[in-house]
Amino acid sequence: MKDVQSQQDTRGIDIQKVGVKGVEFPLTIQRKDDEDITIYSIATVGVSLPAHYKGTHMSRFVEVLNEWRTRHLLGMDVKGCIEAIVKKLNAKSGYLKFDFKYFINKQSPVTQISAPMCYDCSFEGVLDNYNEEDEEYKFYLGVKVPVTTLCPCSKEISDYGAHNQRALVSVKITYPEDEHIWLEDLIKGIEKCASSELYPILKREDEKYVTEHAYENPKFVEDVLRDVVLLLRENAVIDSFEVECESLESIHNHSAWAYQQEG
Repeated sequence: MKDVQSQQDTRGIDIQKVGVKGVEFPLTIQRKDDEDITIYSIATVGVSLPAHYKGTHMSRFVEVLNEWRTRHLLGMDVKGCIEAIVKKLNAKSGYLKFDFKYFINKQSPVTQISAPMCYDCSFEGVLDNYNEEDEEYKFYLGVKVPVTTLCPCSKEISDYGAHNQRALVSVKITYPEDEHIWLEDLIKGIEKCASSELYPILKREDEKYVTEHAYENPKFVEDVLRDVVLLLRENAVIDSFEVECESLESIHNHSAWAYQQEG
C-alpha cells in the first residue's frame, strides 16, 4: 500500500515533536518494597520529524509501547523505551511521558488506621541527538502532593482560631541515570514541609491531632516552598528541580502561589 507519510514535503519546516497524546496504557513499575505493580497511565509520546517527511507513522508509537509493556521494564527504563521509539521511526530526538495515579498506604496519626492515599505522578524522558556524540538524555520524576497550610498572620492577629486550607505542592526533579529516587521517599519528605499532612481516614482522635498540629505549625505558602527547596538541595542525588506550591485559600477568592527552579 502507498506510504503517504513518507512522501516528500516541500515547506522546509522541521517539526520538533509529533506523535500521540492521551494514550491510556497499563504501566508496570516497581515499588520501593520490590513489588511490581501495574497501574493505569496516560502516555504522551513523540519524535522529531525532518522537514522532507510529510508525516510520521502514528501506529508505531503504540506498537513500541506495547512491546515494552510486556517486558515489565516501563517506569524503570524510560530511556530504553524512547531509544526503541526513535530507532523504529528513524528520528533523532524523542519524548515520552506517563501521567499516573500512585497509591501509598498511609496510617492515620493516632488510631493508626491504614488506607490508600492517592498522588498524581509522572515519569518523563527527553532524548536528543540519538546515536551521536552529543547525545543527551534527561529523566524527570514528577509528583503532586496535597497538604494543609495554616496562616501565621491569621493566627497572630486573631483572638482564637486561624484560617487553614488545602495546598498542593508540585515537584519535578532530575537525577543521573545510575541513581534512583523512590516516589515514597520524595512524597514523605514533601509532606513534612507543610503545616500538616493529609490522611485518607481520620477518626475523631486523628482530627484533633491534625487540627492542633497544624495550629502549632503555621506556614505561609512561602514557608512551605522554602522548606521543600531546602529538602531538595540537601539531596546530593538531585541535579535540578522545579517546585510550585499553590494554597487554595479558604477566605479569599484566589490562591496564594510560589515557584522556584534550580539547577
